[in-house]
Parts: sequence; structure tokens; C-alpha cells
Amino acid sequence: MSNKRGKGPMGFGGPMGGAVHGGAKAKDFKGSSKKLLNYLKPYRLSIIIVLIFAIGSAAFSIIGPKILGKATTKLFEGLVSKVSGTAGAGIDFEYIGRIIIILAVLYLISALFSFIQGYIMSGIAQKVSYNLRKEISIKINKLPLKYFDKLTHGEVLSRVTNDVDTVSNTLNQSLSQIFTSFTTLIGVLIMMLSISVSMTLVSVLILPLSAILISFVVKKSQRYFKEQQNFLGHVNGHVEEIYGGHNIMKAFNGEEKAVKEFNELNETLYNSAWKSQFLSGMMMPIMSFIGNIGYVLVSILGGYLAVKKTIEVGDIQSFIQYIRSFTQPISQAAQIANVLQSTAAATERVFEFLEEEEESDNLSTPVDINEIKGSVEFKNVHFGYNEDKIIINDFSSKIKPGQRIAIVGPTGAGKTTIVKLLMRFYELNSGEILLDNTNITSFKRSDLRKVFGMVLQDTWLFNGSIMDNIRYGRLDATDEEVLEAAKAAHVDHFIKTLPDGYNMELNEDASNVSQGQKQLLTIARAILADPKILILDEATSSVDTRTEVLIQKAMDNLMNGRTSFIIAHRLSTIKDADLILVMKDGDIIEQGNHKELLEKKGFYASLYNSQFENSEAS
Repeated sequence: MSNKRGKGPMGFGGPMGGAVHGGAKAKDFKGSSKKLLNYLKPYRLSIIIVLIFAIGSAAFSIIGPKILGKATTKLFEGLVSKVSGTAGAGIDFEYIGRIIIILAVLYLISALFSFIQGYIMSGIAQKVSYNLRKEISIKINKLPLKYFDKLTHGEVLSRVTNDVDTVSNTLNQSLSQIFTSFTTLIGVLIMMLSISVSMTLVSVLILPLSAILISFVVKKSQRYFKEQQNFLGHVNGHVEEIYGGHNIMKAFNGEEKAVKEFNELNETLYNSAWKSQFLSGMMMPIMSFIGNIGYVLVSILGGYLAVKKTIEVGDIQSFIQYIRSFTQPISQAAQIANVLQSTAAATERVFEFLEEEEESDNLSTPVDINEIKGSVEFKNVHFGYNEDKIIINDFSSKIKPGQRIAIVGPTGAGKTTIVKLLMRFYELNSGEILLDNTNITSFKRSDLRKVFGMVLQDTWLFNGSIMDNIRYGRLDATDEEVLEAAKAAHVDHFIKTLPDGYNMELNEDASNVSQGQKQLLTIARAILADPKILILDEATSSVDTRTEVLIQKAMDNLMNGRTSFIIAHRLSTIKDADLILVMKDGDIIEQGNHKELLEKKGFYASLYNSQFENSEAS
């Protein structure tokens, strides 16, 4: 079984509610961040408002401990004077009450600012996600097929889902957290200095110790988080593979092997996961330990200064609260830095995709397709998916309108590639393909592809009704036209036997109809499209003999008067072709009709006779 890279969660919970990401780091952090900031320019006013409200929320929250300290001092003084028996002494509850009201108002304003900031930032994050996904969706349709030859479907899908989600989550959470943390850090430091310079110095001197310990933990845990993410992908890939081919696995009694492989992967995931989570979880105890040392030192020094009347008792209480607020953003810094690295990597992947070279189609005066008759000529065509490996060598052929052209040859001979070149899915290395004596590069790609109708070996049906799947051939077709196409494809009778007939919903992989029935539906779609040129790529390879007869009848009607390219392994299906092109290793080695090629007793004759002998033997 292959270890496919599945896509698990992008991060795992760390202390302080942060997320430690196991994703790859960006190759160009600065460049990726700059691109994201440029992308955010339309939202700069909203981001400035978020920044103002973040600063306001933090500021109102920061003032609280200092004011609360005043209440503590007043309470302490009242108790001391009462204990000492001072005449008329007592606690000034009116003063304390006013402070409580002020504090409540401050914290309410802080909460309101925080709510407004979160509301605006969530809107920005979702708009960015929406626009990025929209741009990626548009981009996918503009990229040449050769781009997708070097990427798996999962990798492309990951750009639309995981990478965009990572950017969105960072904008929604980490960006506002950075504003708040920075404001809190500066504001708290100012308030601490206003209370006592010496106590602030003691607090700040402890920080390098915690920074060294946290950086050590982060460095160690990051490796295990990467391993965890990696093996989570392997586990997901294994499960997807086993359940995707569940019937095959059970047919070959592969349960024991599948369970053994899963247990091995799961064991490796477990070992890396508990180490990463354990090390990540150590950050809170480390911060608590360092923080407690700070509290002890500050309390001792504060008590000494209070005795000397340098500061008030309430100031000590305020200062301890500020220490807690001061260390929290610092402990979050390592996590935010890790999140930003992961976000930069995701941003880099998204923008790399959006900046990929598109199919060029800039024609000032494209040729009109309305008068196309259907003649095709290949002139000295050379092509290779890689420039250093040519698979079509000096291919030339001239086809008249309405002719049926069969392309035959062993697997890998270049049969399907010829069709892909005809529809400009790929560009030629050299040579020309002419449609009605006009180079196909003179047509707009979208117009050119309207000329062709395709029925492929790999049937493609989408999640929707049978009616909608057939109508995909021509979206403006009426229901009556869809029914006529279905009848021509000999699929109408089968559809009417289904529970909801033409309104029956096909599931995601159309597994609620047989392979032969899928093929008939795609043929009905091609019939509805009413193309000038028809391409049949192994159209009958996945159907039984009875269904093949029905398809052949439908194809005969469909091909009548149309230029048709038929790619087939079953040579018995192309006996009536006007021209048979025999390909081997990218070259046409023989051409002629069925009778002429048999009389030559060459490569085609040996292919045909071997298939005939096999069918006789069976």
C-alpha cells in the first residue's frame, strides 16, 4: 500500500489557547508576507479601525489594576487606622464604591471594543478567504493541463481548503492577537515603570530565563509536531486507500495486512504526537514556575519599599497583576511566530498557484467557428510532455470532412495524445494542426472546443439529476431535446425503469448506476452537444457486448456526416472506418482502411489476428 499524504488539521492546541503548527516553513517569509499585505490593501481602513479598537480594548484593560490598587490602598489605610484606634477612623466605602463603578465601566468598554474588533476582523478574514477561493477557482480553469501533470488532485485541493483556511484563521485570530499583545506589552511596561523602576527591572531580568527555556521547548517540539502532521497524513492516506478499495481488500483477504499497516502507522503517529503534546504542554508549567519566582522577588522587594514608604500597599497588588499581564503576551510570542511561519508558507503556496502561467489566448481577430466543415490536417507534428522526451514524432495526416478516422496501436503509442493536441490541451513542440485549412492557434480555445464532442473511457458524471448530467452537453437544451438525445443513445428505456426516471439523483461517484449505463449517459450528452467533430476514446471498452451493440447503433447515427476520431483497442469495432491510422512509439507506421491493412500483413494485421484468435479461443 502506498503512503499517501493526507491532509489533517493544520495545527494542534498549545498552551494559552494558541496553536502550534507542524506545517512547512515559507521559503521567502518576507516576500510572502508582503504579498499578503498587498492583498489586504482594500481592507486597510477596516484594519486600522481594528487596530484602534485593539489598542483601546487593551488600554482600558491595562488601567484597571492601577485603579484597583488605589482601592486596595484605601482599604488597607482604613483597616490600619481602625486597628490603631485613631479617632473617627474607618474604611471609606464611598471611595471604594466609586472605584468599583469606574472599573466596571472600564472593563465593559474594553469588552465592547474587543467585540467590535473581533466582528470587523472576522468579516475581513472571511472576505479574504472568499476572494482567494474565487480567484483559485477561476485560475484552475485558466491553467494548462501540463500544470496538473506535476501535481496530485489532493495538492491542488489543499490550496483551496487548508492553505486558504490557514491564512483566514491567522487573520481572524493571530493578527488581532498581535495588535493586542503588543499594545498590552508596551502599556503594562509603562504602568509598571510608573509604579516602581526597581521592581520593573527585577521583573524584566527574569524574562531572558523564561525566553531561553521556551525557545528550547519550541525547538524540540517543532520537530515532533512536523512528524505528527506527516504521519497523520500517512494514516489518513492509508484509511482513504483501504476504504476506497474496500471490496478489493476484502476479496483478496487483505484485512490482516491492512490492520497491521494501520497499527504501524498509528504507533509512529502516537510516539510523535505524545512527545509534541507533552513538550508543548510544558510551556505553561515553565511560565508558571518563572512567574512564581518573579512574584516572590517582587513581593519581597515590594514589601521592603512599602515599609520604607516608597510605594503604597495597593501598588504591590497592582504590580503583581501587571506582571501576569506582562508575561502572557511574551509566552504567546513563540506560538504566534510559529503560526506566522505556517501562514507565510500557506500564503506562499496560494500566491504561487495564482501566479502560475496561464494558457495564452490573446487573439485580436479570432477565426469564427460557425462555418467549420470538419476537415483536419496534421502537418509534421512533434510533441512531448517533457521537451527532452518526444512521444509524437513527425506525425502527418489529412482527413476530409465527414470521414471516420480510427487510431489504433498498443498502450503508450500516443493515440489519446493526438486528440489532446487537436483540442489544444497541450501546445505542439513543432508542426501544425489545421482545421478547415486554418491553424488551430487562430481560434479561441473556448470556440475551438465547441467544435468537438467527446466520449471518454473514463466517464464523468456529477452529483445531480440524470437530466442535468445529459444537459451538460448543451446547457440551454430543452427537456424535449434531452429526451431525444437519450433515445438516440439508447438510454431512454433504462432511465424510465429508474425510481425517479430523469429526475433521479446520481450520487457523488455515480455508483448507483452501472459502468455501461454511465457510458450511455455520456454518449447522450455528446449527442445533445451536436458537435462538428466527434472524439470517441475507448468509448465501448467498459461495457458488455449487448450494450456495445446499442452504443454502436447510436454512434453510427451520431457519426453520420461528422468527422469522427475513434480510439479503440477492440479492432472489431472500427472495421468500417474510412481511414485507420496505426501508431507505434509516436509514429504512424501504417494507414489505410481495414481491408487494405489486412492485405499488407503488417503490424495492424498481427494486432487484429491476435485479438481475433483470442476472442475465438474464449
